[in-house]
Amino acid sequence: MKYNVKEIFYTLQGEGMHAGRPAIFCRFASCNLWTGQEKDRHRAICQFCDTDFVGTDGPGGGKFQTAAELAAAVDAEWPSGARGEKMVVCTGGEPLLQLDAEATAALHDRGFFVAVETNGTQRVPDGIDWLCVSPKLGAPLVVDGGDELKLVYPQRGDDPARYADLSFGSFRLQPMDGDEIAANTQASVEYCLSHPQWRLSVQTHKWLGIP
Repeated sequence: MKYNVKEIFYTLQGEGMHAGRPAIFCRFASCNLWTGQEKDRHRAICQFCDTDFVGTDGPGGGKFQTAAELAAAVDAEWPSGARGEKMVVCTGGEPLLQLDAEATAALHDRGFFVAVETNGTQRVPDGIDWLCVSPKLGAPLVVDGGDELKLVYPQRGDDPARYADLSFGSFRLQPMDGDEIAANTQASVEYCLSHPQWRLSVQTHKWLGIP
């Protein structure tokens, strides 16, 4: 299988359970909920996406012909001789349109802890070490369990309660970014305080000014 990747870069995980952890981000190109083109946003299932996942022209990006080539490109971004477990976050776009068991195995062969951030509309390949699902209203949710459910909040017409009985180890609300971020953050805080099953997820990388 050929893998189309927008970018590969080393940074700190900015959100969720692994916030603050050094990791390689491997951002796969394309998504099944939006083309990534502004002219198509009005037709997108996910209206609030703020990520550029179009093409393969980002830093470290490209078209990788094999899983081994992809894993080597990811490994090349890890600091040489650094201590600590290596972590890769496979994201997008929607990574599970491309990430398969072969690629996961190749990343394991390079010593990586493999985390995935997905919208939950695709089946999950074997071998994933950490699964974070971020459901989007209007999209089918076929993944009903994992390590972390991260819900962007509020999504008009959606209710966190509909996910509360799913089989996730952690439930997190992430305030929707944009012009109403202050109000959305306050609403998220209030919901978490009223529903202690949920914890607040803050996009720390944005206020730190890192990728």
